[in-house]
Amino acid sequence: MARETVEKAASRSAAPDAAHKTSALPLTLVYAALIVYASLYPLSGWRDQGIVPWSFVMAPLPRYWTWFDFIINIIGYAPLGFIGALTVLRPRTRWGAWGVWGAVLYATLGSVALSFCLESTQSYLPMRVSSNVDWALNSAGALTGAVLAAALERLGWVAHWSRVRAVWLVPQARGALVLLALWPIALLYPAAVSFGLGQVLERLENAITQLLMDTPFIHWMPVHQFGLVPLALGVEMLCVMLGALVPCLLAYGVARSRGRRVLLLPLVLGAGIAASTLSAALTWGPSHAWAWLTPPAQAGIAAALVAGLFLLLAPRRLCAALILIALTLHLSLLNQAPESAYFTQTLAIWEQGDFIRFYGLVQWLGWIWPFMTLGYALTVLVRSR
Repeated sequence: MARETVEKAASRSAAPDAAHKTSALPLTLVYAALIVYASLYPLSGWRDQGIVPWSFVMAPLPRYWTWFDFIINIIGYAPLGFIGALTVLRPRTRWGAWGVWGAVLYATLGSVALSFCLESTQSYLPMRVSSNVDWALNSAGALTGAVLAAALERLGWVAHWSRVRAVWLVPQARGALVLLALWPIALLYPAAVSFGLGQVLERLENAITQLLMDTPFIHWMPVHQFGLVPLALGVEMLCVMLGALVPCLLAYGVARSRGRRVLLLPLVLGAGIAASTLSAALTWGPSHAWAWLTPPAQAGIAAALVAGLFLLLAPRRLCAALILIALTLHLSLLNQAPESAYFTQTLAIWEQGDFIRFYGLVQWLGWIWPFMTLGYALTVLVRSR
C-alpha cells in the first residue's frame, strides 16, 4: 500500500514543468552569483593594466601555488557543475539522444565560460591575478560535479529524489527549498545573536553616512539621541526563538501533511544547530564549538521547538503570515542592538587570510536571507488569495 502511494504521487509529478519546478535552477543562479563575487572581490581598484584580458590562456604556468589554491578552485566549481547538470536534467525530454551526457556537456561548458570570463575580468583588478591553472582547475571541478550528477541520474537517485519530493512536498516548494538550503550556509558567519540573521541597520547607517559625508544630504541622516544598547536576556531569547522558528514555518508551508511536519521540525532545527556549531568551531576552535549555546540560546531553541509543535496543524497560508510577523519582529529587535566589541574582534578571525572571500559570501547571505524570506512569504500570501 505504501509503495502504491509513492508511485501515485510520483506519477502526478511525471511532468516536471506542469507539476513542480526544480530548485536546481535558482540554486545554480545563486551559486553562480556567489562565484562572481568571490572571484572579483574586493570589487574595487578597477583599472586598465595594459594587458590583453585573455592573455592568461597562453601565459607560462605560475611558479608558485599552494594546495589551498588547488583544492579551493576545484571544490568551488564542483557544486556549480553538479546543480547546473541537474538543472538541465530535469526537463529530460528536451535533450533526446544526448541524455545525461548532454547535461554534462552543457553544465561543463557553461562553467568553463563563466570561469574564462571571470579570469579575464580579473586582469582589471590589481589585487587579483588571472591564471590558466585556475581556469583549468575550475573547469575540472565543474566537470567532476556534472559527471557526479550524471552518475546519480543513471543510478536512479535523481528520480528517487523526485519521488520523495512528490510524497513529502507540495508542487510549489521550489522557493522554500532554496531558502532552506541557504539558511545553514548563512549561519556559518558568526552572528552577535544566535540565529540572528539580518542585523544590518548599524552597518547600513554607517555606510550611508560615509557616502553622504561632505554633502548637504548628510543632514538628512537620523541622529540617535541615545546609543544602541545590548539586548536584555529575555529579548535575546525571543530573537533566537524567532530566528529558529522561521525556517521551520518555511518547511511547514511546503509539507504535504501534518505528519511530515513532525519529522521536518527536528531536521530543520538540527541543521541550524549543526551550522552554528560549525561556525563556532571555525571561529574559536573545535574546543569551543558549543560556546554559542548560551542560556538564552538554549531557551530560545527550546521555545522554538515548543512553538513548532504547537503550530503543527497551522494552515499553509497562516504559516506564511506568521513568517512575516516573526521576521518583522525579529529584525526590529535585532537591529536595535549594537554589535558588541568582543563580537567585532571575533569577526577579524573570519575576515583575514585565505578565507576572506568565502566569509564575505556567507556574510552577504546572512544579511539578505531574512529579506528574501520576507519576499517569498509575501508572494505566497498574494498567490493564495
